[in-house]
Amino acid sequence: MGAHQYASSTDGLDTSVDIPRKYAWLVFALTFGLLISDYMSRQVLNAVFPLIKNEWALSDSQLGLLSGIVALMVGLLTLPLSILADRFGKIKSLTFMAVLWSLATLGCAIAENYQQMFIARFMVGVGEAAYGSVGIAVVVAVFPREMRATLASAFMAGGVFGSFLGMALGGVMAEHYGWRWAFGGMAVFGLCLALLYPMVVKEKKIGIQSRKIKSEAKPDQFKQPLKSIYSSRSVLATYIGSGLQLFVGGTVIVWLPSYLNRFYGMSTDRAGVIAAVIVLSSAIGTILCGMLCDRLGRNRPDRKVSLAIAFCLIGCVLLSIAFGMPAGNGQLLMICIGMFIALGTNGPSSAMVANLTHNSVHSTAFATLTLANNFLGLALGPLVIGKISDVIGLHSAFQLMPLMCIAAAAVFFYAKRHYLRDITRFEAQTKLEPTQLFNTGDR
Repeated sequence: MGAHQYASSTDGLDTSVDIPRKYAWLVFALTFGLLISDYMSRQVLNAVFPLIKNEWALSDSQLGLLSGIVALMVGLLTLPLSILADRFGKIKSLTFMAVLWSLATLGCAIAENYQQMFIARFMVGVGEAAYGSVGIAVVVAVFPREMRATLASAFMAGGVFGSFLGMALGGVMAEHYGWRWAFGGMAVFGLCLALLYPMVVKEKKIGIQSRKIKSEAKPDQFKQPLKSIYSSRSVLATYIGSGLQLFVGGTVIVWLPSYLNRFYGMSTDRAGVIAAVIVLSSAIGTILCGMLCDRLGRNRPDRKVSLAIAFCLIGCVLLSIAFGMPAGNGQLLMICIGMFIALGTNGPSSAMVANLTHNSVHSTAFATLTLANNFLGLALGPLVIGKISDVIGLHSAFQLMPLMCIAAAAVFFYAKRHYLRDITRFEAQTKLEPTQLFNTGDR
């Protein structure tokens, strides 16, 4: 099958017409900055785990729940809040989200006990719920379609960069000023960006094309696109496989500072910085793996799935070796390499979802992917490993954790069996549409 057969499913309508490139990059920078704030507020907790654990005498299960409740709320609310954002305005919604999670992070700073901290973290999750899906929809809308896959991969890597900064800066601030100041610093950064964002990014400047499309299209023309979110086996398998793989990546991000504190005897600031460097390597890996996916999958769409399977299995082997090694620089290097590969599935997963769903519902499709990532990975992983750690210890729990990569690879293999058939059927359906919501020119 030639590349031209997939142009309609990968290209879609170019919504960036008449948007100046400088303005597009400014929108990307500010939206990316808020995503970094999102994950700084989410992951700063990991850097101060040892201090909160000692001060409030908490178990690992309780700590895991403080982390997992954010991802759980993101999983529960991302879809309905994304739909509301499409209806009431993406920019207003993104600004409100940023203000909410920043104020909730400030609430973490003044929490007096575990119950108050739990409520504050709950609200952080509510605020962050739909930011990823709505934010990526804004970014995709202001750039030419041929840049979408790479930009989506880079945007998703922003979450890992935010985790890096949250753990590194949070650990340093907690060590020198106390853990409450770590939360306070993240809150102030988020509030400043939230105030700046609507002053620069205007709904009318990024929504012209979409409004034009809606005004020209008939209501019943959007029923079929919505079905594409769940109508194929391969897209459903992609949601699940991506979530299972993030069980591993999300767990390492959450528990690594505690691991370094307990098994290396590192101080809070040093553990936060080392963990952040390892997380940074996974962000770089996400971007590079996404670029590799674009390059190798240009003429062979099924290679995206093959790469996802490879990233799962290689990550499993590397992390299994890493957590079987004795403490030392060699182990830290192997963990770093393993995380570099393990989170590489983000790029292929996003590209597969984009290829198999209508461009008019991409924000909802990405919200569905976010839901799976949070339920199966970012929420479930830290909680399950925390409970296992209470029984057999964190080191032994980490040794079992990479096995989830095998389950993820198996699901991606199932997706591969159906991917070409599903994408061919999807293109045939789009060719029957009377509108040009999918641009079949530009071959």
